[in-house]
Formats: sequence, structure tokens, C-alpha cells
Amino acid sequence: MKLTRRMILAAGVAMALTQPISAWAADLPNNIRVVIGSTSTGGDTYQNSAIVADALSEKLGVNMKVDAVGFSEGFKALERDKRGTTIMIFHDQAFLGHLYGVRGYDDIFDKYKIGPTIAINPGNAYLVAKDSPYKTMDDIFKAAADGKKIRVAIQPGGVSEIGFSAMKNAASILSPGSEANLVAVNTGSQSDKNQAMFDDLADVINGSIQANEQFTQLPDSDQKAMRFVWITARPETIEQAPEQGMGGTTRDDLLKYTSPKTSVTEDGKKDFVFDKEFFFIYNKDMPQAEVDAIDTALKEIYADGKIEERQKQAFFIPDFRPSAEAAKAIEEKNAAYGKIIEKITGK
Repeated sequence: MKLTRRMILAAGVAMALTQPISAWAADLPNNIRVVIGSTSTGGDTYQNSAIVADALSEKLGVNMKVDAVGFSEGFKALERDKRGTTIMIFHDQAFLGHLYGVRGYDDIFDKYKIGPTIAINPGNAYLVAKDSPYKTMDDIFKAAADGKKIRVAIQPGGVSEIGFSAMKNAASILSPGSEANLVAVNTGSQSDKNQAMFDDLADVINGSIQANEQFTQLPDSDQKAMRFVWITARPETIEQAPEQGMGGTTRDDLLKYTSPKTSVTEDGKKDFVFDKEFFFIYNKDMPQAEVDAIDTALKEIYADGKIEERQKQAFFIPDFRPSAEAAKAIEEKNAAYGKIIEKITGK
């Protein structure tokens, strides 16, 4: 049989489509260090990064090792490496830290290259003691409007504070001037925020579904008993969580604390929502071929579906978007939250 030019071209296309991804990812380094913005190997950043790094290692045939160095060392390592042997996985703290003026946080959109999003931790929440007179966010806003001081325990300068900024913004819209009655109690870790409530130093604390749900199951008589009053995640995000929810709190229970059933208005028309979202950050000069290779590998990994099962087992919501789409979405979040922070803090 005589081979025509059309037949040769068709065969070439077919070979390209069946070629293993590792072949056209050949420009990637054999060893890639994945630094994360946390020093904890037991937290959500490490857990989520390890799931994704393992999947990429297997898909691409390269060795990817997660290194919990913290945001400062992570950004320094990223800045030094233009070859793509060091990449970073972090979450919204990467830009919120800059918006809040925290030392060590630069403008990531100017200094680095934003990579794909990979997952959401839907757990960012606010809680009160079970014997608190404030059962709902409406109670809290009404009390503030009536002139009562509401003490809110947060870890300042990022994910923990963005909900508090949204609460002050909502109070200023619902009853101008009442935002001054929402007072931050600046603490540190989650245990510090919990202790502030146990010691009656805070009326409301920032917490999480994962860390605080156990306290919501305690009997009312227990000094450590808490109740959720607000979960900042979008309802569409919580709806993707496992039906059984977390501990003794089902997904339907969790939805009672998200918009629209619990409303913290952003502008008088729509509710404020915040998903804690994990994404890649690259050196500004990392070769585009390497960015494209990771995007394509993740697209196939998420299309396969196995990684989504692993993420949901760990109470993460799968959230893959390729680099260009992710960068646009993260920049939009940065702009929206920047307006609220500027209005409340003047920063």
C-alpha cells in the first residue's frame, strides 16, 4: 500500500494523542522541591500539597518532595530559582498578607507567576460559646447596633482576619458606625483563639469546621461547648462536601451557616463569601513549557477523578483550574477583598 501525505499526517496526530505525558514533559527537572507557606507537616497546606505532589510525581515520572519551610523561606527559595526546580503551593494568605501589610509578603501578582488552583478548604468559620446570648450573626449585628462591644478573636493579617473585616464592613452597611463595636482580639494559633473563648476574653472566635466541630458536639453545660454562627465558604462549595459532613454535623447542617441562610452582606445586595483556596506559585521567569506541562498533567489527573476522592476524604473540595484561568480568578479575589480591607482599615 502506498502511503500518502495525508495518511502520514494522520498517523503523526494519532501518535501525539497517545503519547504518555512524561514524553512532552521532558523539559521538567527530574527533582522538584515543593515549598509550602506553612512550617506544619500536620496542617491543611501540607496535607493538600502532598496529595497533589504525589499525583504529579506519578503522572510526570519526576521526584516531587514537599518541604514545609513557611512563607518567608518559601518565597525566598522561589525567588532564587528560575529553572523550575523549586515551586510553591500556598493559599489565599499569599495575597491577603500583602493586603493587610504583613511584613514579608510582597505583591505576588507583580513578583511571581500564578499557577493552577488545586483545592479549597471549606472550613473557615466563626463560632460563639453555646451559652452566648448571640445565637446568630443577626444577633451579633443587632447587638453591635445597640452599642454593645463584641470581641472577636482572630489571628491578624490574613485568612483568619478576612471574615472579621467582612463582619465590620457588613455592620457599617447595616447600621453605620456600629462597626466600631466589633473589636478584634488578636491572638495566634487555633488553640489560642479557643482559649480566649474559654477564658471569656472573646465573644466570637475564628475557627474551622475541622478543628472546632468537636466542640459543637459537647453538651450545653460544658464550659468548652461552642456553636457555629457563620461559615464563610460559598454554598456551592459546601454542597460539594461529603453528605455526612464532619463529625456529628451533616452537610445540610453546615449549609445553615453559609449564605444565603446566614447573611453577612458585602454591599447591601450580595453576601460576602470566602473560599480558602490552594494554588501554585512559580518564579516569574520559570519556563512556560514547564508551566504548561504541569497544567496538562493536572488536567488529566483531575479528569481521572481519583485525586478528587482523596481530597474529599480529607475534607478538601477539588478545585482545579489551569494557570491562566486561576491567575485571573485569584486576581479578582485580591481586588474584591482589597476594597473591603481598604474600607475598614484604611490600608
